[in-house]
Amino acid sequence: MRVSLENIPAAKIEAQALVTYVFEPEIEQEKASKGSLGGVLAEMDRAAGGAIAKLAASGELTGKMLEMTLLHFVPGIAAERLLLVGAGKRESFGSAELRKVAASAIRFLKSRSVKRLAFLAREPESAAGAEAITEGLLLGNFDGDKHRTEKKPAPIESVSLVGFGAGAQAGVDRGIVIAGAQNLTRELGNEPSNLMTPPILADQAAAVARAAGLTVDVLDEKRIAELKMGAILSVAQGSAVPPRVIVITYNPPNPKPGAPVLGLVGKAVTFDTGGISIKPANDMEKMKFDMAGGAAMLGVMQALATLKPAIKVIAVIPSAENMPGGRAQKPGDVQVAMSGKSIEVINTDAEGRLLLADGIAYAKQLGATHLVDAATLTGAVVVALGSVNTGVFGTDKAFTDRVLASAQTAGEKMWQLPLDEEYRDLIKSTIADIQNVGGRWGGAITAAWFLREFTGDTPWVHLDIAGTAWLDDPKPWMGKGGTGVAVRTLIDLAMNFETK
Repeated sequence: MRVSLENIPAAKIEAQALVTYVFEPEIEQEKASKGSLGGVLAEMDRAAGGAIAKLAASGELTGKMLEMTLLHFVPGIAAERLLLVGAGKRESFGSAELRKVAASAIRFLKSRSVKRLAFLAREPESAAGAEAITEGLLLGNFDGDKHRTEKKPAPIESVSLVGFGAGAQAGVDRGIVIAGAQNLTRELGNEPSNLMTPPILADQAAAVARAAGLTVDVLDEKRIAELKMGAILSVAQGSAVPPRVIVITYNPPNPKPGAPVLGLVGKAVTFDTGGISIKPANDMEKMKFDMAGGAAMLGVMQALATLKPAIKVIAVIPSAENMPGGRAQKPGDVQVAMSGKSIEVINTDAEGRLLLADGIAYAKQLGATHLVDAATLTGAVVVALGSVNTGVFGTDKAFTDRVLASAQTAGEKMWQLPLDEEYRDLIKSTIADIQNVGGRWGGAITAAWFLREFTGDTPWVHLDIAGTAWLDDPKPWMGKGGTGVAVRTLIDLAMNFETK
């Protein structure tokens, strides 16, 4: 989809649809006192012969968040349709809401066979507004249905952005890059496991990295064994498909000696049956998205290659299938991780933390001074936070606060959970250093504590995205399937990382 800036009066733009947004207070004021509409909305109302004011007076137009009001062939407006999207309360409207408005509008119009549209900004939006709208448009235009052969809505072909101020083109360009990274993550997560095995993921990751000018190294099962990544190998041994560890490196143009290195570690279990501790059949097909954390790291690296942060970034993506084959590990087995720490495997369905244990150790070996991992790790975090917030755990307050600040800037909801020392007792083993589960209570916390065992003194943040990486049902702003969560947060983190 093409996104471009247009310096044309909105009423004169020839498009199949013209989109703008309205706030609840201004509609309420219009109902109470005629002539309260202001700015570009007043201009549009005059061009439309007072049609917007009449809708407000009748109560049909309220401005409630994501309410859609579609007018056809409005006199005085060149576009074939005028779509007014509710934007809610003005005081609570920001970049995240603007992104949702744009995404919801494009999904609404796509279902009505619109191919070309224009988006009118209410105020002279600069780079930040243009970025949010562009991201929303591209995210809303994406659907994870590429394997459907029956007729489906065609994607929007082009959008013209109208009413933007100086610097908006930079925002458009940045929005295209970031939305492209998030959509890549979503596409990978949506792929069925027969078409997205660890070797296939590694091949696609290598192609993406090389196209972006990044350094890539793919570890096959032989090199994984040579590095003594026993935790990864233990997960993969039940599958006929071998594991892979994908390493992608971004080097800044002018690296500073001794500067921090950001390590990103993403869980990529391309399918998770639970192994011998097998999952129930109900909803097991969704376990194709158990590689969403790894996919997110690939999306982040693709974006950073273009955006060029000042910090070196290393992504480590351990990938395996978790299958109940004849060679699969069994509950009670003891495995030795790359770090040398021994692990008693109580539950083979707690396999993601095993991959991350070796991934974290390897990222540290490669020079990472700060670590962030992302993983669809626990059902417990979904019980705690639902599908609204990503669970956040951290060992360094300043670094954790920085990640949370990036999440807020990116419009991704995240909530920090505790890592008190008392929880560590729950993963003590009687025959090994630690065990891979800690019982029924505090499951998301004990999983994070397990990972903490491998981070040492390195500042580290863990993102449990089990509840936020997948949509079971479509939203007005996003289709069913992978969400690409954490991509925008981690891009912001890298772009604003202190390099002194």
